[in-house]
Amino acid sequence: MRESRRGPLKSAVPSNVVSPVRRCSRTACGRPAVATLTYVYADSTAVLGPLATYAEPHCYDLCAEHGERLTAPRGWEVVRLSDGSAPTRPSGDDLEALANAVREAARPQERAAGGKGGGGRGGDPMEVGRRGHLRVLRSPDN
Repeated sequence: MRESRRGPLKSAVPSNVVSPVRRCSRTACGRPAVATLTYVYADSTAVLGPLATYAEPHCYDLCAEHGERLTAPRGWEVVRLSDGSAPTRPSGDDLEALANAVREAARPQERAAGGKGGGGRGGDPMEVGRRGHLRVLRSPDN
């Protein structure tokens, strides 16, 4: 061991102080990191994905709260990659698709067309019954 003017050199950080858990990169946030943020400057994109296997110098580790609240600068796109382990919540696209399906089923011209042929079945061979905008479909096995 080398000697200095102050005495033997010691480790700069004692090992009992360093935590094996990676922490959120946001200032004053000590929560455990669950996601990694990377910027792709060429594409004006911020990519938020699962926690990287090791800390990169140009990436930011974020806790769950800061990952959900992440916004990007004007003109940038945020891409959120899921790891598949967490249950997914319905996105805006899912809700919009559901609303469009309900609107499509409730259109008056389709109800009139459905009442003309097939006893309310609308000519669909899979449709067994109908009540309002809801349909009962035959199992594909039958």
